[in-house]
Amino acid sequence: MLFNSYEFIFLFLPITFILYFYLLSQRLILGAKIFLVVASLFFYGYWNFSYVPLILLSIFVNYGVGLSLVNHEKIKLSSKSILIFGILFNVGLLGYFKYTDFLLENFNGIFGSNIPLPHIILPLGISFFTFTQIAFLVDAYRREAKEYSLVNYMLFVTYFPHLLAGPILHHKEMMPQFASKYNWVKNYRNIALGLFIFSIGLFKKVVIADTFAPWATAGFDTATTLNLIEAWATSLSYTFQLYFDFSGYCDMAIGISLMFNIKLPINFNSPYKALNIQDFWRRWHMTLSRFLRDYIYIPLGGNRKGEFRTYTNLLATFLIGGLWHGAGWTFIIWGALHGIALAIHRFWQSLGFKMNKILAWFITFNFINITWIFFRAKDFESAMKVLGSMFSLDNVVLSEKLLSKFEFLREIGINGGKVFIDIQAKTNEMFIYIIISFILVFLFNNSMERLNEFKLNNKTVLLSVFCIIYSILSLNKISEFLYFNF
Repeated sequence: MLFNSYEFIFLFLPITFILYFYLLSQRLILGAKIFLVVASLFFYGYWNFSYVPLILLSIFVNYGVGLSLVNHEKIKLSSKSILIFGILFNVGLLGYFKYTDFLLENFNGIFGSNIPLPHIILPLGISFFTFTQIAFLVDAYRREAKEYSLVNYMLFVTYFPHLLAGPILHHKEMMPQFASKYNWVKNYRNIALGLFIFSIGLFKKVVIADTFAPWATAGFDTATTLNLIEAWATSLSYTFQLYFDFSGYCDMAIGISLMFNIKLPINFNSPYKALNIQDFWRRWHMTLSRFLRDYIYIPLGGNRKGEFRTYTNLLATFLIGGLWHGAGWTFIIWGALHGIALAIHRFWQSLGFKMNKILAWFITFNFINITWIFFRAKDFESAMKVLGSMFSLDNVVLSEKLLSKFEFLREIGINGGKVFIDIQAKTNEMFIYIIISFILVFLFNNSMERLNEFKLNNKTVLLSVFCIIYSILSLNKISEFLYFNF
């Protein structure tokens, strides 16, 4: 089920909210938790119920492993062996569903075999609930978390606002909130604040991200050739589509959860304002960055074993991060580029050099914009089609109206015609959306800053109502969230 759907907005969310707090008002705390688990599983299985048994299997196995880690002395097994089993189970489950086709395709290509591909459909949210549970197992191994209640553990994993696309949660930051008696009664300020943040996120997704989507799709998937301006418009369209799509999801998840008095961790903090690649990863998908740091980079040795190992660990971490996002060489290339960029940044810092802030932002933003091409492209050839056109000066096309005022441009090989014909966009609309997006991203406070400054008044009410109504009227162009694919 999508957050940006009529079923969710008008049926699932209000019914779940009302029944959950009704059960709490009757002091049926366990019943309320069980209801929220069942509602979350319904939310998960709305499109394809066949994957509900899969997430239940994952939950039961991980719960059992977690209990074994807490009580490993009683079962006469080392906690390390139990942890290794748990991690192998999770990685194996994720590997089977996400990477089987990729591995077989490459095996066939290398050895000339013809093993048929099973074309396994990726279960929604498997990357997120797998990483969430790996983090729980490692925390249990470190004696930082424990859970004896199956219902509590199921609620931790399935809680619907985060289930399909994050954030990646820690048990110790969530369960105390569900156990707090202060969160068992309706908090009208939290409801108002949650609706405010939800409305902003809905607007980002439906009105902005989904407007960029067809232009990015046309440029990457449909067009066989692109002129220079179309190529840059294609890359920027995806750069802003992904920004507002993921930012919108994070806002909606946080807003929905606030209505239930539960605070999800911030997952998105104006990443395109970053002045270097390290700063970008402190702002983009923050809970994934936290996971990669705490459960991959640091266990590999972090920066404790010399400069060479530090750079190697950075590269390895981001290769894993790239592969986590998708089973394809383009994701591996994307991860490698970010790992190399972080190593270069670290080396630059070690030399004590500093850079002008505007230049630092310009380099960082363009690096991110260019590397998103590999993240989005369906294969290497599609990526090179866009990237090559962005830096080719023999395919510049300007409008005839503009060329008529600067005839000398024809003499240096610039052609006249419809500028955005290959990506099916109107020139004025494209420029307006790109300019507005730059303004929103760089000059306005983000929604989390607005959350901290929130005051219930006529201005915030009118903004919420406008965003919700405009978005609902635009729901005819529904598309799923991009991070659902990861």
